[in-house]
Amino acid sequence: MSQPIKVLFVCLGNICRSPTAHGVFESMVRQAGLDDQIEVDSSGTGDWHIGLPPDKRAVAEAKGRGYDLSQLRARQVSPDDFEQFDLIVAMDRRNLSDLRAIRPPSTRAEVRLFLEFAENAEVDEVPDPYFGGADGFSFVFDLVESASRGLLEHIHQAYPERLKMRGRSL
Repeated sequence: MSQPIKVLFVCLGNICRSPTAHGVFESMVRQAGLDDQIEVDSSGTGDWHIGLPPDKRAVAEAKGRGYDLSQLRARQVSPDDFEQFDLIVAMDRRNLSDLRAIRPPSTRAEVRLFLEFAENAEVDEVPDPYFGGADGFSFVFDLVESASRGLLEHIHQAYPERLKMRGRSL
C-alpha cells in the first residue's frame, strides 16, 4: 500500500481556522472512507497557543454542525513539516507568506491558499474570527466546508496513484 497523503492546515494561532479546517476535512475524509489514505493535521505560524485546545466558539460551532474538535491541540508549524506533508494549506495570504519564508529549499510540499479549492466563495481568504462574534465562526465554517469538498476533489485528481478509491466515489 502506498504512503498516505498528508495535509496540513495552517493559520496564525492554530485555535480557530486551521483546527476548524482540520476537523471538517478529517470528517469528510472519514465519510469518504479514505481515513486510511489521507492524514490530516493543523498548526499555526505563531507560538502563542501551543498545547491549547481550539477556541470555545469554534468548538461550539463545530459541535452544532456535527464535528468534534475536542481532541485537537495547537502547535506551531516547523520547517520539518515541509518534508512530512504533501500539501500545506494556508488560511490567508499572510499565513502563505509566512510559510514561504520558513520553507526549506527543495522541499516536496505543495503550499496553497485554502480557498483556491472553494467553489463560488465570496472571498479568497478565510477571515480570522478570533476578535469577532459567533457569526464570524459560522461564516468560517461555511467557507471551510466548501473548500474542504473542493480539496478532497483536488486530492482525488492530483494523487490518483496514491488514492485508491476501491469503488467509492466522492
